[in-house]
Amino acid sequence: MLHTLMNSPFQCDFNLLLRMLKAGDELLLLQDGVLAALEGSSALTSLLAAPVTLYVLQDDVDARGLAAQISASLTSVSYTEFVALTVKHSQQMTW
Repeated sequence: MLHTLMNSPFQCDFNLLLRMLKAGDELLLLQDGVLAALEGSSALTSLLAAPVTLYVLQDDVDARGLAAQISASLTSVSYTEFVALTVKHSQQMTW
C-alpha cells in the first residue's frame, strides 16, 4: 500500500498513521508532510523505525527551503516518480 502524508505530522493523527504502516508499504511525504523528514525530529525517528520505504517529494522540500534539513535516509522523488508510485500501488491512503 502507498501512504501519502500531505499534512504536517503535528496536524494529523500521526500515531494512527504509524500504527497503519505494514511491512512492504511505502510512504511518500509531500506538501507539509515533508516536515516529518526533518533531521532529528521525533516524527522522523518514528518513521525510520517503521517497516516501510520512505520517500519525500523534492519539489515540496525545495518550495519550503528545507533541502539542507531533510534526512538523507529518505529517497527524494520527482513528480514523475510520484506518479510511478501511484501506478505501482492499487491501494492508497492519504493522510
